[in-house]
Amino acid sequence: MLGLLAGQRGAAGGALALALAASGLGLVQPLLVKRVIESAGSGPVAWGAVVALVVLCLTQALTEGGVRYALARAGEAVVLGVRLRLIDRLLRLRMPVYDRRRLGDLISRAGTDTTALRQVVATGFTDAVTGCFGLAGAVALMVWLDPVLFLLVAAPVAVACSVLWLALRRVRAASLAGQTATGELAADLERALGAIRTVRACRAEDREAGRIARRAHDAYTANVRMARYDAAVAPAGDLAINGSFLLVLLIGGMRVASGAGSIADLVAFLLYMVYLAGPLGSVFEAASVLQQATGAVHRINEVLAWPREGSGSAVPPTACENTPVLEFRDVWFGYEPERPVLRGVSFQVPDRGHLALIGPSGAGKSTVFALIERFYDPGRGRILADGADLRRLDRAAHRAGIGLVDQDCPILHGTLRDNLLYARPEAAGADLERVIGLANLSGLVTRLPLGLDTPVGERGAALSGGERQRVAIARALLARPRLLLLDEPTAHLDAENEAALRRTIDQAAAECSLIVIAHRFTTIRTATRIIVLDQGAVTASGTHHDLMASSSYYRGLAAEWTGSGSESTASLALPD
Repeated sequence: MLGLLAGQRGAAGGALALALAASGLGLVQPLLVKRVIESAGSGPVAWGAVVALVVLCLTQALTEGGVRYALARAGEAVVLGVRLRLIDRLLRLRMPVYDRRRLGDLISRAGTDTTALRQVVATGFTDAVTGCFGLAGAVALMVWLDPVLFLLVAAPVAVACSVLWLALRRVRAASLAGQTATGELAADLERALGAIRTVRACRAEDREAGRIARRAHDAYTANVRMARYDAAVAPAGDLAINGSFLLVLLIGGMRVASGAGSIADLVAFLLYMVYLAGPLGSVFEAASVLQQATGAVHRINEVLAWPREGSGSAVPPTACENTPVLEFRDVWFGYEPERPVLRGVSFQVPDRGHLALIGPSGAGKSTVFALIERFYDPGRGRILADGADLRRLDRAAHRAGIGLVDQDCPILHGTLRDNLLYARPEAAGADLERVIGLANLSGLVTRLPLGLDTPVGERGAALSGGERQRVAIARALLARPRLLLLDEPTAHLDAENEAALRRTIDQAAAECSLIVIAHRFTTIRTATRIIVLDQGAVTASGTHHDLMASSSYYRGLAAEWTGSGSESTASLALPD
């Protein structure tokens, strides 16, 4: 918990100091009451003590009001600080972490889990400290006033502490189970809403509602179990205080009646008993709150401990004459090390030109792109950019020279302009117009009601599949990359837009290096070099004419293309 307070310890410390001051003011008041009673029994009333008592009461009330505000503000500041740290970490984790974790659960950690910290700071953490301070002060003064009566108080409190210890051992496990179930609920809801059209088309609303409801019931069960254990805490404290008060009143009253004690001492002791209820209750409540928050703290610290993507060297790649823009040298890689996806892949990408990657599904084509972008590093072998090993280069500088168009063509919530400028927010209007023309988006911009400032909806829902693909291509071209990666760029395009894209590819190939994962014969045939991948290995490479002459596998694919219809629309019918 102290680690999560980093950056807000000053605010928390100030609130804690105020709380301790208020606690100290409360400790002094019974002594003043004792002084007033003693003075009344032996002579004139000590009106100065009465005035001091009133002033202390008012000052304590004002201080406690300030404490509440300071604690609330400190709690919000801690939540904000933790959220900012989590957001920064979640956006910079290594790619394998995203592969293993559900996005909805990650989002829940930055939202629901951090909210639990507010109560910890506002009540739990500070109440634990001030409660212990007030408890120690009250105990010391009660022992000073009457050690015998204090023993009557200590016995019930010890029993209550035993009950508290047993209950809190179970609260921790229930807390973690509840936070985990809440994260799974958020993940399942994100899963359903992210594919809501598919859910509706498959008439799966009831199944998804049932799945999410089961997660909600899991969270309900864990939270009810935690509430059951927590319910034992407050009654234990109340029973200890009330039982002690009755014992002190009975025994102390009998001693005063017999002349063995003074009424002033008994009143002061009883006032400390009343005061003791606050710190003792605070300690019990703080222990419960802290234990309930352990699940959230555990999940937050788990994220902060996950490995983040390193930046690499501060030296950006430098182009040299006659050096390939990119080179794979005997690269092996597997998302699971024991199951390699790429097996000794080697090829070069020249400065300028159009390289096509083809092969059946699962051959490793998209994995090649992931390695080029340094989403992952190879297990064996080397990848060179301008002659330098990618591991030694600055990731941001390397990625700044690469444009990537995913097959899924992710479109972000916002306007069309926001999406086009995403890779280069400072781009001039002329550059934006250039890529709009290159990607054949002029008609779309004219048709939209607000032009470039039209919202495109969640995940580009207001755009067709082909429009989303052309927006992704324009976004990549706007950054003027040295290397452009296109994954299935014609997958969602009609014949007219495919022809326009071929012209764009030809123009881009004259300005930068271009690697295209393609299944369309027209895209492949015009490539200056074709790499054939099969089962993670390069089985053939060369131009279309070279492969027609040297590769029986490629000739078989070409026969399927030409036999399936017109070359302008034929696709690779590749077996899995």
